[in-house]
Amino acid sequence: MSVLTYLHAALRARLAELAGDRGDSPVPTAVIIFGLVTVALAVTAAALLAAENWMDAIPGPPAN
Repeated sequence: MSVLTYLHAALRARLAELAGDRGDSPVPTAVIIFGLVTVALAVTAAALLAAENWMDAIPGPPAN
């Protein structure tokens, strides 16, 4: 009976260790990275649009 009690206590202790805080899950990290990529793409698109509009506003060479 003492072996059964020992195994029971050892199992409970091991399960308590496993159920402890394991840190942050990878899901919030992936969501943050996805958000940063989205913002970076939006900023890049806005800069590209501004540059194209600026270049289009420059007058061409004079016609002869």
